[in-house]
Amino acid sequence: MAFNSRRLTLQLRALAGLFLTIVAMQAAAKVIRTPAKPVRDPAKLVRDLKLKSSSVLIIDQSDSSVLYSRHPDVPMPIASITKLMTALVVLDAKQPLDEPIQITDADRDMPKGSFSRLTVGTVLTRGDLMHLALMSSENRAAHALGNNYPGGMPAMVAAMNAKAAELGMVSSRFVDPTGLSSQNVASPADLTKLVIAASHNPSIREYSTDSRYAVKVRRHMVEFHNTDNLVANPAWNIIVQKTGYITEAGKCLVMAAVIEGRSVVIVLLDSSGKYTRVADAKRIKTWMEAGERLQVSMR
Repeated sequence: MAFNSRRLTLQLRALAGLFLTIVAMQAAAKVIRTPAKPVRDPAKLVRDLKLKSSSVLIIDQSDSSVLYSRHPDVPMPIASITKLMTALVVLDAKQPLDEPIQITDADRDMPKGSFSRLTVGTVLTRGDLMHLALMSSENRAAHALGNNYPGGMPAMVAAMNAKAAELGMVSSRFVDPTGLSSQNVASPADLTKLVIAASHNPSIREYSTDSRYAVKVRRHMVEFHNTDNLVANPAWNIIVQKTGYITEAGKCLVMAAVIEGRSVVIVLLDSSGKYTRVADAKRIKTWMEAGERLQVSMR
């Protein structure tokens, strides 16, 4: 009886071991059969880039390749992006940046008018005016730059259009230095050329990406802030930027930036929402970062 009992015990242990082996093999097979997470398709990345701006162009400066586009050749009102051209023309004329300029009644009576903290009688240097025009989109500052251009405002506008032709901005037209006129128009393709030209100038790079700047208005120091809050974000490496807005143009943003080691130019025109242009820029950055990770995973 004892012998049979031991034999039965051994058989039970053998069966238990066989059962555990089968369970382990099934579990392993299940793990093996579990499908791996698919690698994202590069084409799908482009489809996933859902931007809200009406017109968009993203180019890689290294080879001028187009990374993304939407209506790139359609001219549209560009609002205060105009001020990049204003700055270029003033700097081309080699006018002294330390020369004092007074804000006058003529600067107050701009096309359509606009709010300004630069009261009539304020005296600032030409460099200060350019700084405020590029950083905080100060319209009276830009207008004063035009009024004090050699030959006055007509010569300034003529120089702006001549510069556009020189840069190959074939769809562009300028009628004032502020961008308050909806007749200031350019296509996204034109604006990439303007941004690249502006990015080559150290003064425009510095002024347009400064987060804040204080000047003396009459007897008080007044601090101005950048209209693009991305310049203060340490996650961004922005070389030059400019925002713009009038009703006809919607919210606009152009920039040259380095993203994932690539020098890119981004043009976003006619964004309807208050924060849409900035949100679109963030989407582009995330999209480029995801694309770079995908390329690395496929190597």
